[in-house]
This record gives sequence, C-alpha cells and structure tokens, in this order.
Amino acid sequence: MLRLVVRRLLQLIPTLLGLSVLLFIWLNRLPGGPASAILGERATEADVARINRALGLDQPIHVQYGRFLKRLIDLDLGTSVQTGQPVWDEFVLRFPATVELSLAAMFLAVVVGVPLGYLAARNRGGWLDVASVSGSLVGICIPVFFLADLLKGAFGGIFGTFGRQSTGIDATSVTGFAVLDGILTGEFDASWDALMHLVLPGIALASIPLAVIVRMTRASVLEVLGEDYIRTAESKGLERRVVRGRHVLRNALLPVVTAVGLLTGSLLSGAVLTESVFSFGGIGSFIRTAIDARDYPVLVGFIMFIAMIYVLINMLVDLAYSVIDPRVRVH
Repeated sequence: MLRLVVRRLLQLIPTLLGLSVLLFIWLNRLPGGPASAILGERATEADVARINRALGLDQPIHVQYGRFLKRLIDLDLGTSVQTGQPVWDEFVLRFPATVELSLAAMFLAVVVGVPLGYLAARNRGGWLDVASVSGSLVGICIPVFFLADLLKGAFGGIFGTFGRQSTGIDATSVTGFAVLDGILTGEFDASWDALMHLVLPGIALASIPLAVIVRMTRASVLEVLGEDYIRTAESKGLERRVVRGRHVLRNALLPVVTAVGLLTGSLLSGAVLTESVFSFGGIGSFIRTAIDARDYPVLVGFIMFIAMIYVLINMLVDLAYSVIDPRVRVH
C-alpha cells in the first residue's frame, strides 16, 4: 500500500508541472500582459513598466518561469486585487465553507444514489427503475442555479437561505467548518443552525452528482448481475445477502468510486453558482467576484488549488480501488 501511495505521489509531479506551464503561458498572453491586466485599461506606460520591474517581467522568459514556479511551491500566490490580502490567506479563510458544502452534497448524492441505483437494477423494468432513470435525467438537465432558486423560494421559510449561519448566532470558530465547530465547542444550537443552512445549497449542488451516481450504479450492477460468477454463486446455494454484498455490490462499486472521485473535484470547482445564490461565502462566490474584477492572482491560485485537489482525489480513488479489489495492488 505504501509503495502505491509513493508511486501515485510521484506521478502527480509532472501533472502539476505541466499545468504550471500552461498557467504561465496564459498569464503572459493576457491582453497587454499581466501588468495591464492588473492595473486596468487606464494604465500608463510608466505604471506598466513599474509593475513589470516589480514582478520581474522584464527578465528572460526562463527566469520568469523559474520565479513563477518558486512562488507556487512557496504558496506565494500574490495579492488579491479585490481585498489587498494574500491570495493564500483568502483561500484558507474561505476553503472550509466550500469543502463543507461539497461534502454535504456528495454525502447526499452517495447515500441516496448508490442504494437507489442498486434497487433500480434489482427491479429492472419496475416502477422504481423507471422513476429513478426519469429522475436522473431531470437532475442532469435542470440548471443548478435554477434549482437553487426554486428551493430557495419553496423552502426558504424552513431552512436557511443566506450565508452559513443565522445572523443572531454567536458561534466560536475553531476549524472553520461551522457544523464541526459547534460539535467541538458544545454549541449544538450553532451546529444545528449551520446544518440547516447546508440543506438547500447541498441539495442543489448534489442534483447532478446524484443523477450520475444513480445511473452509474444501476448500469454497473446490471453488468455484474449478468456475469457467470454471480450465477455460479447462486447455484452453489449461497445466501442472497452474501451474493448481493460480496459479489454484486462490491464488484459494481469500482466504476462508481471513479465517478465519485471525479464528481467531488468538480463540486469544489462548480460551487460558484450555488454559493452565489445562497451567499454562502466560500471560494466559489469569491471566484465569481474575482472574474468580474479581473483579479488574476486569485484566478491563478484557484486553478492550481483545484488541480491539486483533483490529483489528490484521484490518488485516493486509486487507493480505494486497492481496498475494494485487492487485485489492483498486484498490478
């Protein structure tokens, strides 16, 4: 297992290096260069020259890239044009909100999607199968921001619709995760209030992953049910519980785990609209304002940050493979 982890970590290095090259090229291809993009359309030539000297953009291209790569390694992502604060500090401040929302959405998608997809496959052609397939199509087709507005209007009087907690809640922040902080500090009213504020944005954000997981689980279970070893296990007289749990569901989970890993990364980068509708205060809403303000240091940091999340999630997916199917460790 340790050898697998080390091998996967080493494979991440060329991926991140390749992305850093693409980001560096993108920054240098901005209209007027990075300096004009930072200063705005009314920047004078003297201001542009001053920024170029300050950023080292008057140096040879390989020197510029070396400095750019060093800043990324040191987590020196620059200063936000919007807030005047270091980009990394802004991410650390807002990251827990986005992670909390994404985990809530993925938890809902997995807890509902896997059993529903399994039951739909076991009752192929029945009303549950038809309903789950039809519902998954609706979940994929409906825009997230539209669903978020519908939920906000329909259930706004029951659940929280603005921010992470109610304005009257005086909660102690320990980790930045509102629900967990309430549990750790014993402020269970604050934890419950934060959980209520997670319900509607979590459902909105979970709609697409839930639909994908239902369809993926259903298709995978149907494929496994047609395998010879399932018929052999049943003919041996094994208990139905053993056949379903050890042979059907366990083998059907491999493609589902891949889908969950990819969807988790996409949730972190795709929470922009959901966070904006509910004013959730995470990375997503911060990125939306950064795009409007042409806050390029924030955008560069966000892209690298999400890339790191993606590759780490892929590594965890590989490790999950080895747990579900020990044959992966052999290969």
